[in-house]
Amino acid sequence: MQQSQLSYYSNSQVSPSSVVIDRVVPMIDGGRFAVKRYLDEDVKVTAHLLVHGHDLPKGRIHVRHQSEMEETAYQLVAEFNDEWSASFKPKKLGQYICRVEASLDRFGTWKNDVQKKRNAGQNITVDLQIGVEILRQSLQGIQDSSEKKLIKSRVEEIEKWIQSKRDPDVATLQALLSDPALVMALQQNFNDDSLVKYDREVVFNIEPTLARFSSWYEFFPRSVVSGKPRHGTFKDAEARLSYVKDLGFNVVYFPPIHPIGKSYRKGKNNSVTAEPGDVGSPWAIGAEEGGHKAILSELGTLQDFKNLITKARSMNLEIAMDIAFQCSPDHPYVKAHPEWFKKRPDGTIQYAENPPKKYQDIYPFDFETPAWKELWQELLSVFQYWINAGVRVFRVDNPHTKPFHFWEWLIANVRQEHPDVIFLSEAFTRPKIMQYLAKSGFNQSYTYFTWRNAKWELTEYMNELTQSEMKDYFGANFWPNTPDILHDSLQSPNPAQYKARLVLAATLMSNYGIYGPAFELMDYKPSAPGKEEYLDSEKYQLRTWNLNDSQSLAPYIVQVNKIRNSHKALQQNRTFRFHPVNNDSLIAYSKSFGEERIITVVNLDSKGSQSGMLELPLIDWNIGENQNFDMEDLLTGVTYTWNGWRNYVELRPDQPAHIFKLNLKSKYPQGTKA
Repeated sequence: MQQSQLSYYSNSQVSPSSVVIDRVVPMIDGGRFAVKRYLDEDVKVTAHLLVHGHDLPKGRIHVRHQSEMEETAYQLVAEFNDEWSASFKPKKLGQYICRVEASLDRFGTWKNDVQKKRNAGQNITVDLQIGVEILRQSLQGIQDSSEKKLIKSRVEEIEKWIQSKRDPDVATLQALLSDPALVMALQQNFNDDSLVKYDREVVFNIEPTLARFSSWYEFFPRSVVSGKPRHGTFKDAEARLSYVKDLGFNVVYFPPIHPIGKSYRKGKNNSVTAEPGDVGSPWAIGAEEGGHKAILSELGTLQDFKNLITKARSMNLEIAMDIAFQCSPDHPYVKAHPEWFKKRPDGTIQYAENPPKKYQDIYPFDFETPAWKELWQELLSVFQYWINAGVRVFRVDNPHTKPFHFWEWLIANVRQEHPDVIFLSEAFTRPKIMQYLAKSGFNQSYTYFTWRNAKWELTEYMNELTQSEMKDYFGANFWPNTPDILHDSLQSPNPAQYKARLVLAATLMSNYGIYGPAFELMDYKPSAPGKEEYLDSEKYQLRTWNLNDSQSLAPYIVQVNKIRNSHKALQQNRTFRFHPVNNDSLIAYSKSFGEERIITVVNLDSKGSQSGMLELPLIDWNIGENQNFDMEDLLTGVTYTWNGWRNYVELRPDQPAHIFKLNLKSKYPQGTKA
C-alpha cells in the first residue's frame, strides 16, 4: 500500500467501498495513450469488478466524444471470472473518452439470496423486510417518475405479503422481483455510498475504415510512360489509375513529388556522380523553384495533382503522399532558415550520415535548434498545405529520426480539424521505437514482415502483433517489397515465391502493399550480390515497364485482392489464429467475421511440393465431430469436402496457396483430399 492510501484510510471517517475496480481493458500504458479502434466496429470495454464475500457488484461506463460534454451511460454485463463488459458504437471519427464506475448491487444480491432461501423452503419474512428497505433507499436516486411509481408499487406488494404473515410461493416471488423494467431501473441507479470510480479514463481514437483495411500500390509517376523513356507526368499517372484499380488496390502511393536538388545529385544506381539528364532521387527534396510545398515541374502543376486526386477518388482510390522531412542543399529553407540546420565547426551544414555512409545530397533538420517552435509550425503547415489540396493519406519517411513529442504534437494538431487523415510510419528500426511511434498517433506502420520468412518467424511475429497489447495500438502494414528493399527471397524469377509472399501479406494482415510494377513483373536483380537494393533502381532513374508481359503476376494479384475485397473476415485482424499442420514448410491460419471463416494455407517451399495434416478447431466453430463441411478454394474455385478435425492438404510450386472459405452445407457424405 502506498503512503497516500495508508494516510487516507487512517484518517477517513467513512467506511471504504466494498467494491474494487481492479483493472480496465483495453488501456495503453495506464491510459497515457489512446486505444486504436475503427468507425465501423463496436468498441468493447472490460472491467474487473471485485467484491469480498458473495455480494454482487454492478458497473457502467460513461462515454462521450471529445467534441461533446454530454455522456452516454452503458451498463456493464457480467461475463466470466469477475470480468464485466459493455460496448458502444462510435458515430464519428476522433477521440471518445470513457470512464468506469461501480457499486454494490444491493437489490441484485438480495434478490438472489431471497430466491435461494424460498426455493429451499426457508422462511423469508425478515428477508422481505430487508428488501423493502433496499427498495425504499433506491428511490433517493431514481429520477424517472414512472420508475418511482413501479418501485413504490412493488414495495406495497411485498408489504402485503409481510402483513399477511405468509411467504409468497416461488412463482409469485419470481414475478415480483424479475420484472425487466424493475431490474433495469435498479441496475441503473448508482446513488449509493458504495460507489467507486476508476482513477483513469480510457481514450479511444476512432479511425477511418481505410486505416483498418487498405491495399496499397506504390509506383513512381515519373516512370509510367511506355516505349521510349521520358519523364512521366500526373496526366500520365491518371492513365495508370485504371490499371491499379483493376488490380484491386484502394490506395495509390507516390514517392515525393517535390522539386529535386541538383547539388550532389545522385546518379543511376546511387552513383555519387550524376550524368547529364540524370533525374536524381525524389527524397533529395528542394531546389531553386521550391521545397516541400512545391511540385516538380516535370510532373505537372498543383492543379494537375488536384485533378489526379479527384480522378482517383472517383474510382474509390486514395492518393497517398510521401512526406520526408529532409532537404537537399538547394532547398529554399537552407537559405531562409539556416538556424534550422546543424552547423559543423568549419561553418558548413551537417549533411546526413549513417557511418560510414555519407549522404551529401541530404540535410537533416536540427530539432534541437533554439528556433524549434518555428520549425515545428512550418512542418505542420506542410501537412496542412497538402491536406487543403485534397490529400488524406500520408506515408511519413523515417519518422524515427525525428523527436517523438514532435509527432505526438503534429498528429494531434492535424486530427483536431481532420480526423480522417491517415499516417503510415516508414520506420524500419528497433521494435520499441516503432511501437512508441504507433502510440504517438501513427495509424499504420511498416513492419519486419519482409524479413520474416520461416514458419517459426511468421508465427512468433503474428502472435506478437495480434495477441499482445500491440493489437490495441499498432496498425501493421505488410509489404513484400519496397523501392528500398528487395529481399533475398525475391532475388530470383520464381513465381511461386512471389505468389506465396503476396498471399501471406494479403491474408495475414488487413493492411498490405506492394511496390509495382517491380513486384508483379518480378524485377528480381539486386544492385550487387548480398544487397537488398534493386539494380537500376527507380529511386535514381526513369524506368519503363511492360505491363502486358505474359509472365506478369497481375492476374494472380487480381484474384487475391478480389478475395480480400469480398470477404470481411480478411478485412480485420482481431479474429486471427494459427492452426497446426505437421509440416514446417506449410503454415495455416484463419480469420472469422460472424459466421464467415477464411482459412489460408501457404507453402513456404517455393521449389517443391509439400503436404501435411491440417487440424481445425471444430468444437469452437460448432461443427460436429463427424459432420461434413465444404472447403471452397477461392483461388481455384475447387471445393473439397472434409470430415473430422484433421484433413490432408498438399501444395505445389504452381499452386503455392489455398484460401479456403468454410461452408457447412456439404453435398457429399465423405471427405475428399485437398
